[in-house]
Amino acid sequence: QVQLVESGGGLVQAGGSLRLSCAASGRTFSPYAMGWFRRAPGKEREFVAAISWNGGRTYYPDSVKGRFTISRDNAKNTVYLQMNSLKHEDTAVYYCAARRLGALSTSIYEYDSWGQGTQVTVSS
Repeated sequence: QVQLVESGGGLVQAGGSLRLSCAASGRTFSPYAMGWFRRAPGKEREFVAAISWNGGRTYYPDSVKGRFTISRDNAKNTVYLQMNSLKHEDTAVYYCAARRLGALSTSIYEYDSWGQGTQVTVSS
């Protein structure tokens, strides 16, 4: 398994932007598909974005499509989540996750490693 550490969360006004980073260590990063998920207070963890092992494919739910962009730099063992036009309902703890088999997935059950999360708060 890889170890994952998220950073970049914080407090931002609605309409603003944040970029989250997730640094991986422990094993070779490139074969892993990566995902971002979030959990808002009182809600289940939900899928936010995913990227294939080489960055060639990405996927987003409709709730963030056009506002969020996932990317990765395999040389730096890091995956990013650029979040623009943030809304109050984007407030949540954001987690990155790694999937060893390489194909991207939207399911929390198909990811092998998780970070501890970073808080994003969007004020309205």
